[in-house]
Amino acid sequence: MKPGPTPRGPNTRQGRPRTGTRGSAGPAPDGGRPQVVVNMAMTADGKIATSTRSVHTFGSARDGANLHALRATADAILCGARTVEETGATMGNGGQRYGMARIRRGLREHPLRVVVSGSGTISPDAEIWRHRFSPILVLTTRRASRARLDGLRTLADGVWVSPGNTLDWAAALAWLRREHGVRRLVCEGGGEVNDALFRGGWVDELRLTLCPLVFGGRDAPGIAGGIGVEKIAEAARFELRGFRRVGDEFFLIYRRPRARRPGFH
Repeated sequence: MKPGPTPRGPNTRQGRPRTGTRGSAGPAPDGGRPQVVVNMAMTADGKIATSTRSVHTFGSARDGANLHALRATADAILCGARTVEETGATMGNGGQRYGMARIRRGLREHPLRVVVSGSGTISPDAEIWRHRFSPILVLTTRRASRARLDGLRTLADGVWVSPGNTLDWAAALAWLRREHGVRRLVCEGGGEVNDALFRGGWVDELRLTLCPLVFGGRDAPGIAGGIGVEKIAEAARFELRGFRRVGDEFFLIYRRPRARRPGFH
């Protein structure tokens, strides 16, 4: 059963529910922002979809369970608008088992959902709008027209507009932490969103499922698209902190290196 409308009250803002968690999803980094985890499945040649983008989901049932188990540790799930539209993603909790796991951790039964679109172009027919089990927030920029913003505000539970033509991730992440209590944020693509997070140094943990497939195709997207970097020195760096093999898939966990103490090498 879908929940009914939320009444106005002392814990609402403009009739929208406050979305902070009831407990901590884990340690958040210093600086008043959430811990950011990027979670992706990719082929052996690093692709996350075919060149026509007609195939997006190709991991095993184990990979699906892994995804929902990770979501169960997060206050919020984030996706780019194109990913939401093309895959029909609703960013749910994966069912009662995972919802109960969230509650045991002190989290709300369903994660907050965050959609990113710099231009504010998210189809009103996207599947996500038909599933109102938890609040949906939109991060956009001033490139979004007034008409688009008005349309988004009728659909979403909150719209944050970056003052520039590109998304100010520092401000956006701080807003999610401050206004919505997000301490742990899981990003599920696509490549453009991931690239911005990697280049900005916002990714604390990278989780990859390596699948035994090869898509090929020069236009097939990888886990990070967008602008990218020009020099190795600019690349986001991670340390392998864990891995396991299940059948023909590998599950990898990378974390951002800890800062070295001065004088230690």
